[in-house]
Amino acid sequence: MKNITLLGSTGSIGKNTLKVVFAHQDQFKIKALVAHSNLTLLEQQIKEFRPEVVALYDEKKAKELKAKESLLNVKVLSGLEGILEIASMRGCDLCVCAMSGAIGLEPALAAIHANVDLALANKEILVAAGELIMELARKKNVKVLPIDSEHSALFQILEGKKNEEVERLILTASGGPFFRKEIDFKKVSVEMALSHPTWKMGPKNTIDSSTMMNKGLEVIEAYWLFNISLDKIDVVVHPQSLIHSFVEFIDGSLLAQMSENTMLLPIQYALSYPKRIKRMVKPFDFQLFSRCDFFPPDREKFPCLDLAYEALRLGGTAPCFMNAANEVLVNRCLNGNILWHEIAQKLTKLLSSYRQIMQPSLETLFAEDEKARAKALEI
Repeated sequence: MKNITLLGSTGSIGKNTLKVVFAHQDQFKIKALVAHSNLTLLEQQIKEFRPEVVALYDEKKAKELKAKESLLNVKVLSGLEGILEIASMRGCDLCVCAMSGAIGLEPALAAIHANVDLALANKEILVAAGELIMELARKKNVKVLPIDSEHSALFQILEGKKNEEVERLILTASGGPFFRKEIDFKKVSVEMALSHPTWKMGPKNTIDSSTMMNKGLEVIEAYWLFNISLDKIDVVVHPQSLIHSFVEFIDGSLLAQMSENTMLLPIQYALSYPKRIKRMVKPFDFQLFSRCDFFPPDREKFPCLDLAYEALRLGGTAPCFMNAANEVLVNRCLNGNILWHEIAQKLTKLLSSYRQIMQPSLETLFAEDEKARAKALEI
């Protein structure tokens, strides 16, 4: 039985994680749940999964839940302090970090400090602080297991392989809602950008997919997870989203991980690692999924992909700065304050004038994150 702490239980990844736990109750036990502010759903999850402790980031919502503490038979914590307490709980085998945005950074570090293995669905954590996270994980001998379908694919392919045998990591991208479409990007609405053809994700990730920033962030994440040169990480557009990534080896062999486009599989593999357990998905139907197409990404139409490469080449605090600025710009777009095409324009301008700080401390990263958010609100 593996005891699991789930940070971000009411989001898309969190809900799918609980589906995996429910389907394998003989394998997994939910020890703690963390949510941002969705009190109604969290209450339902408490009743179904009976965690020992829960936390709500929203202090007011936490106060409401605390009034029902004895009725629900659960300890209720609040705010970042409560989340950090849960992330560093003893007696936990795996901390699933599915909190959206940079808010998940401190809890992830807290889990590693407590020698708890980390299952990472929040790519922004490694984008903002990859060097700190991976260095600490190595020092503590803690596993960082990827949940993103692309990184789970790479992780599965690379298991037992040597880095010197790898020629390229090739991340597949769906292309988003605008791939190979003749669209006036100045007229793109939020509704159009949120109409993803393949994946059901939260609004922030869906907008990032439409600009291809999502793939850029995944390139940075892959760089830190697999300790490989940036020049050896490529992207190919694969609209069907059936092959989740490739590894090309020095002898010319290509290995791919392929499955139906569901997050249940990579979540289950992260939870059950190092073993595999019974499937939750139907056997692959080659008649239903009979076609695989591949195209190079259009870097002129989608400049955010190269902005991510550039931020990583700059190094230091540059990826953290870019990530925070992008997060604010995406939120401004979702709120109707800027147009979709302005995300890339404004981010390009912000990054072009940025001066990175090398080998930053956690405090420096937070300061640069705050600076980026302020600048992204002003521009």
